[in-house]
Amino acid sequence: MTNTEVRTGKEILRVALRRNRGAMAAGTLLMGSYQAAETAVPILLGVIVEYALRGGQLSSLGLALLALGLVMATVSYSWRFGMRILQKANTTEAHRWRVEVADRGLQPVAREVDLKSGEVLTIATEDADQTADIIEVVPLLISSLVSVVITGVVLAVISVPLGVLVFVGTAAILSVLSVMSRRIGTNTQVQQAKVARAGAKVSDLIAGLRPLHGFGGSYAAFQAYRRVSTEAKKQSIVVARVNGVYAGLALALNSLLAAAVTLWAGLLTFQGEITIGQLVMAVGLAQFLIEPLKLFSEMPKYVMIARASAERMALILAAPALMTPGVEEPGPESGLEVAGVTHGTLRDLTFSVLPGEFVAIAAYQPQAAAELASVLSVDVPPASYEGVVRVGKQEVASLTIDSVRTHLLVNPSHHEVFAGTLRENVDPAGSSTLVDEAVSAAMLTDVVALHSDGLDYAVRDRGANLSGGQRQRLSLARALAANPEILVLHDPTTAVDAVTEQLIARNLTELRRGRTTIVITSSPALLDVADRVIVLDGGAVTSEGTHRELLGRDSSYQLAVAR
Repeated sequence: MTNTEVRTGKEILRVALRRNRGAMAAGTLLMGSYQAAETAVPILLGVIVEYALRGGQLSSLGLALLALGLVMATVSYSWRFGMRILQKANTTEAHRWRVEVADRGLQPVAREVDLKSGEVLTIATEDADQTADIIEVVPLLISSLVSVVITGVVLAVISVPLGVLVFVGTAAILSVLSVMSRRIGTNTQVQQAKVARAGAKVSDLIAGLRPLHGFGGSYAAFQAYRRVSTEAKKQSIVVARVNGVYAGLALALNSLLAAAVTLWAGLLTFQGEITIGQLVMAVGLAQFLIEPLKLFSEMPKYVMIARASAERMALILAAPALMTPGVEEPGPESGLEVAGVTHGTLRDLTFSVLPGEFVAIAAYQPQAAAELASVLSVDVPPASYEGVVRVGKQEVASLTIDSVRTHLLVNPSHHEVFAGTLRENVDPAGSSTLVDEAVSAAMLTDVVALHSDGLDYAVRDRGANLSGGQRQRLSLARALAANPEILVLHDPTTAVDAVTEQLIARNLTELRRGRTTIVITSSPALLDVADRVIVLDGGAVTSEGTHRELLGRDSSYQLAVAR
């Protein structure tokens, strides 16, 4: 689906209405027929009573009964097919917005959105559904208006004051309820934000459950979540209270209007101004009027809820990109150059890696290592730091983001694992020709051999059924299977034992031979197999050479990497 450029919640609603106008027109026609047929029932009953009282012909009475049967059939089928059309359009539109929100999150260029993953999830589900409700709201609003208009016109034919009472009363009811609907929209928006924050908090809590248990912080984290969830609960109660008042007031006002019509019609009958048949018709219409009026008066509330949800979706869909990608492609060479980069703790950082070279970077400060990985992965926009990064002799800022992602892969240290099979985690796209080699190089073969399903073994969400070392090796296998021109690995072996680390280091050099590889690490095994080691201290290059050369001449290096 083509991305829809929107800036506000109103624009989101307009887009939803515009691309569903066909379904809405058909649904409005059918639901309008349903309401018109519903209105016709008390009218026909009044006609039948009038015929009976006046001793009308049996054939005319039969025709009225036949008409009543046709009207009831229209009520049944128009409602069934009208709601089917509208609900299908509603469900499809909600799906479109979910995909739209997910697409923005998956785009290679990040957006300036101050939202956590749990909040984004809420927006992509609940808010998308509530925004799509506008597809049903508008046809139902129009169809209920049709019913009110028909009722008012028929009552005006019976007695002009009765018709005027219906129209004036309806306008008064909507005026009162429209004020409350705005309050509902405001409170709902606050509630959605608090519920989303609670979702984000529990998502963070689950993600960090193991380390939290490790240092006894799970109770404190639970209390933090409980506070956020309590705030969401209190706001939900406020919204429920306002909704209850709104529904009660709407029902009371609608019933009051129906009672007024009924009493007035009764008075007119006693005064001899209308007949018994017209009284039956008026009373039937007054009783029937409660339902469409209830529907008609509730629609503004749903419009405000849809608008509040659309405004929350606009937080993601209208968020500006963190950077504007270039249009160039990397040159044929696969070298990497960092020239004068100053960002965070990095200070005038300058180094280069030749095509096909295996270089290790020993960063004494973990923050500097993380910031270097962020700069190389283009998580940090090039415009936000001094200096340049060049890939294939082209500045990263001038390259298309797709070419950067294809040419340069930075495997982060947090080792994301998702629900699926081992194979799907190693080769998400299903296009790698190096799956077996990558699994072997990352020393993941023992995990594969441990299960009868092999690479088809099911992995739980976040790798819950794998150990920390297994998740780390799985992440490494994924990076190796991608086989990019330039591969940057950030602490790829911190969770494995020394023997496995030695084997991975050896395998890595073999599999990546002829490809540019950079490892940000303090692992002696990886430092030892590198062609060259670049030492980072205080965010700048302070020394370089082979691992053994640095061990022989640099005491600070000895202390930093000795295990």
